[in-house]
Amino acid sequence: MNKLPGKTVERLSEYRRQLLGCLAENKSYIYSHDLAGLLHITAVQVRRDLMLIGYSSVLRKGYDIRELIDTIGRIIDYDEGLNVAIIGIGNLGRAVTGYFRGKRSKLNIIASFDTDPQKVNKVISGVKCFHTQDMEKMIREMDIRIAILTIPADYAKSMAEEIVRHGIKGILNFTTVPLNVPSGVYLEEYDMITSIEKVAYYVKENKV
Repeated sequence: MNKLPGKTVERLSEYRRQLLGCLAENKSYIYSHDLAGLLHITAVQVRRDLMLIGYSSVLRKGYDIRELIDTIGRIIDYDEGLNVAIIGIGNLGRAVTGYFRGKRSKLNIIASFDTDPQKVNKVISGVKCFHTQDMEKMIREMDIRIAILTIPADYAKSMAEEIVRHGIKGILNFTTVPLNVPSGVYLEEYDMITSIEKVAYYVKENKV
């Protein structure tokens, strides 16, 4: 299978999240238009995405929910699982850690890093906090591949350069500073201000 487009991977993750909810409601099958309705997209888009991963529905029954969850997992999950670290365990870092821990068995937040002596060597939001001075050692020892940056913007660029040197292969950037990373490192940037402004724009356009 060729590498999937980023938007397709995002939708596959969203499909799985909705399908897990359906499974919890004791549903066994779902039609493409019902799954599309949960994500506010078209049934054609759902069918295109699932065709890309080689999955098709059972006629008259729709998609087998459990089977589709497993199929999506085989496509987007790493077989052995991946270890994740939070860089900066302030309010945002705590919130992200608390929200995510335990949600996916193949992605494990196992450490955080900070410079605050009040946080170092303590368990915060269920994970132990290490000093940033120990990052190189702990990233290698704990086989951490992904880092989530929730640090002040002034430190984002230098921190990204440092963690890449230590072997990090994927970065989720929650700071307001755009980053540049070398080839071979995947960067996903989430700008909360942009997201809120997008919501505000559509509220403005839809006002009566």
